[in-house]
Amino acid sequence: MKFSGLQKTSLVDFPHRICSVLFTPGCNLRCPFCHNWRIVLDHHPPYLSEDDAVRILQSRKKYIDSVAITGGEPTIQKGLPEFISRLKDLGFLVKLDSNGLNPGVVKKCLDNLDYIAVDVKTSLDQYSRLGASDTAGLRKTISMLKKNDDGYEFRCTVVPGFVDEDTIEEIGKLVKGARRFAFQQYVPGDTMDPAMREVKPFPRERIEGMAEIMRSYVEEVLIRV
Repeated sequence: MKFSGLQKTSLVDFPHRICSVLFTPGCNLRCPFCHNWRIVLDHHPPYLSEDDAVRILQSRKKYIDSVAITGGEPTIQKGLPEFISRLKDLGFLVKLDSNGLNPGVVKKCLDNLDYIAVDVKTSLDQYSRLGASDTAGLRKTISMLKKNDDGYEFRCTVVPGFVDEDTIEEIGKLVKGARRFAFQQYVPGDTMDPAMREVKPFPRERIEGMAEIMRSYVEEVLIRV
């Protein structure tokens, strides 16, 4: 594997853990509101090698006990299941962030994951706006994870223009019966589409209303605003 970067310490990327974060280059989506778009569209060497990443992580063991792998989209990287297994053998807890479009890779990783967060970015009929030609893979990943007792969450960044109350109803039907769903605030910034930098986030009260809708479909709803 190769990585575009490593954040040595994070208190927010792995629930209830202090972790390091590895960023993988490339993605199979083109979300206009993506903040990591440079490692999606413009990634280039020098990359951090797998061995160098492991060396840094081992040197951080007195500060961290876990590793979050994010992107881009990690599941498009060859060797991801094997790398996760390597981290587990070294004693790390491992979390994976994914868009869920590669269920076969997700399945190969699951036995060695302590936590996985899968984005449900909008209703399935709007995924073409994100560059996806097919959402069958996401459906399969959702179905697979719902069979787990814990250790996963579905999540949605509440982006105006892509998410509203009707969208949440559609997403709720898709993830019905899931253990956990998290709402994240949209933060305008250095987005892939410059127009998204001017979009005003929803107020907390509106997101709380969306969370109330989701409570009809899942066991636990989190709001990260």
